[in-house]
Amino acid sequence: MTDLTLQQTAGTPPKLVVSGLRKTYGTTVALHPTDLTLRSGEFMTLLGPSGSGKTTLLMMVAGLLQADGGELAIDGRKATYAPPWERDIGMVFQNYALFPHLTVFENIAFPLRMRRRPEAEIKREVMRVLDIVQLPHTAQRLPRALSGGQQQRIALARCFVFQPSLILMDEPLGALDKKLRDQLQLEIKHLHKSLGITILYVTHDQEEALTMSDRICLMNGGRIEQLGTPSELYFEPATVFAADFLGESNFLDGTVRSASADGLTIDAGGGSIRGAGAFATGTEVRLMVRPESIRTAHAPSEGWNAVPGTVRETIFVGGVTRHYIDLAAGGSIVALELTDRKTPPPAQGQQVFATWPVQATAVLAAGGGSAP
Repeated sequence: MTDLTLQQTAGTPPKLVVSGLRKTYGTTVALHPTDLTLRSGEFMTLLGPSGSGKTTLLMMVAGLLQADGGELAIDGRKATYAPPWERDIGMVFQNYALFPHLTVFENIAFPLRMRRRPEAEIKREVMRVLDIVQLPHTAQRLPRALSGGQQQRIALARCFVFQPSLILMDEPLGALDKKLRDQLQLEIKHLHKSLGITILYVTHDQEEALTMSDRICLMNGGRIEQLGTPSELYFEPATVFAADFLGESNFLDGTVRSASADGLTIDAGGGSIRGAGAFATGTEVRLMVRPESIRTAHAPSEGWNAVPGTVRETIFVGGVTRHYIDLAAGGSIVALELTDRKTPPPAQGQQVFATWPVQATAVLAAGGGSAP
C-alpha cells in the first residue's frame, strides 16, 4: 500500500483520498477495495441502491465504522484509524439528531462549546449561521416548535458553525416531503457554493444527485460502477446498470454489423442504428436512448437513427406528451416530446418511426446490468 501522506503541489491538494478501502462482515463483502479522491470545495454524491456500499464508505470516512483494509487521508493526513473527533468533519443525518431539551441556539452552539470557544465567538458564530439558513428568529425555540424543514436547516447550521474541513451527509432529506425536499436541495447547493465547503453526500434518489452534485459516484454491489459529472453519467453511461439506474431509459438489443473509424453500424429494433464505441463486428450490444431524445415521424430523417413501430398509446401530461410505441421487430420504446397544441399527436394504431440523433445513442456491453 502506498503512503497516503499528500505532498503540497502547485494546485490545491485533495480534501479526501481513499485508497483500497474495504469492509467485510464474515463472508459478506460490504465494500470491495475502493479508490476515491474528493477535491477541495467539491460536492460529491455517493449514489446507489440499498446494499451498494455507499453508506458503508461514508461511515468509514466518518470514523464510525472501522475499515478492514486500505487507507484514507483527510487534508493530507492519514485518518484511517483516527477517532471521529480527530478528523475535523461535520455530519448531518436523516433524523436531524437535535437535542430536544436545548434551544436552537444551544443546539448550534454545542460543537463550539465542546471546542471551548470563547462565549463572544460562540454568540457571533451561532447568529451568523442562523442568518445563513434564514432562521435567526428561532434562536430561543425548542426543536419541537419547528417544522421538519426548519429542524433540518438547524442541523445544517450546527454542522457548518465550527467550519469543519469536510461535511458528510447521510440521506439528510429522506424524511421530508417532496416539495420541501426540492427546496432544501437548492438551499444546500447554494450554501455549498457560497461557503466553499466540501461535501460528501449519500442518497439513493437519482434526481437529488443530479440536482446537487459536482460529481456522482455511482455504486453497485460494493463497488464504484461509474464516477463522473451528472451530465457524463446521464448522457454517457459506462454500463447498462448506470444507464438503467440514472434516469428513464429505452434499451434495444443489437449486433454490430460493421465497425470502423467512423463509428458502428448496429442491427437493432428493426433498423440500422449508428453509434460509437470500441466493439468488434459481430459483438452483441445493448443500446440506450433517453425518451426525451426520441421524436415520432412519418419517415426517417437524414442523419438520425430510426426504427419502425406502431403507436400503442399516447398520454398527455401537460407540458409533455408520452408516446408508447410497439416496435415492428418486437419490444417497445417510449418517446417523450414537448406538447405542441398546434400539432396533433399520432393516433393510437398509427405506424410511425421512432427517430433520434446518432449522438444520443449510447452503445453498451450486453448483459451488464439490470435493464429489462
